[in-house]
Amino acid sequence: MYNTELPNRSELPSSKQLLISTVIAIIIATVLLVTVVLPSEYGIDLTRIGGVLGLTQMGEIKMKLAEEAKADRETAAAQPANVPAKAAPPPASNTAPATSTTSAAAKSDEMTVTLKPGEAAEIKLDMTKGALVKYEWTTTGGVVNHDTHGDNPRKQFISYKKGTGVLADSGDRVADFDGSHGWFWRNRSQTDVTITIKASGAYQSMKRVS
Repeated sequence: MYNTELPNRSELPSSKQLLISTVIAIIIATVLLVTVVLPSEYGIDLTRIGGVLGLTQMGEIKMKLAEEAKADRETAAAQPANVPAKAAPPPASNTAPATSTTSAAAKSDEMTVTLKPGEAAEIKLDMTKGALVKYEWTTTGGVVNHDTHGDNPRKQFISYKKGTGVLADSGDRVADFDGSHGWFWRNRSQTDVTITIKASGAYQSMKRVS
């Protein structure tokens, strides 16, 4: 159907030309392997060209992701199946009456402070390292800025939580070290704000320090 002229024997490449072409192809493939593939896939830069082209960083990221994925698989495989997670210890009960009460297991207190515009207050609990306290504070009349933190005479300090323009906050707090742990509030509004704080758990005393 189609008339195609066959090439003459003289037009076909010789064995020497085929060999040269093969060698050139191998050299090009080797150069690409060393300068492009190894840096971009494995982060291996033998010629430093990959670093100049930004390929080495790409390969290092790929290898790092592969290592992290392998570690995740190994961790998942090491965990026994169908084992329920260990339950966290229950927080101290907050059903104690409003007045201060003490027992061998826990203590509960409630305190109220009123802040004028621009005024601040700080209430602290004396706690030992690892002690757990459940707390809740609310405001009436406006919002406050707050900082939940801890410190001691050995100049240890930790800030657990901060906020601005907050109406209330609650949660559990575990003391990182022996010392005073509690709350600082400042009223940045133009009206008086009353704060009521309730705490229960393992602490020695509640007191206003400023």
